[in-house]
Amino acid sequence: MTQELIFAPMGAMALLTFAVLLMVPVRRFRAGARGLITAEDFRFGESAKVPPDVSIPNRNYMNLLELPTLFFPACLMFYVTQRVGMAALATAWIYVALRAIHSAVHLTYNNVYHRLVFFTASNVALGVLWVLFFLRAR
Repeated sequence: MTQELIFAPMGAMALLTFAVLLMVPVRRFRAGARGLITAEDFRFGESAKVPPDVSIPNRNYMNLLELPTLFFPACLMFYVTQRVGMAALATAWIYVALRAIHSAVHLTYNNVYHRLVFFTASNVALGVLWVLFFLRAR
């Protein structure tokens, strides 16, 4: 199998992260233009005055910088050791898909239980990716 294929889910995860990052200033500037928030509301993070539709993209962005920090090195470990196989590649794509669905739920109708299902499933997929590496699976 072509080892470089592992970079595709890594790129998709980075793209998702950048897309959510772009939502943060867009929502903040829109709310600022409507007079709902001021720069002072962000002096020490986000004040209680920040509306949920403005704070949620930032929270989702923070989520995308937390556990995915374990996704990228896992993928690189497979690549560096030349052990990228179908199991690892499929698991990496499953992880990215589940994170994308989690973000979509979080950024739209934000049902906490639905979010939890996709968040948990993505973490299981990430754990499986690490187990596959240490089991030397291809």
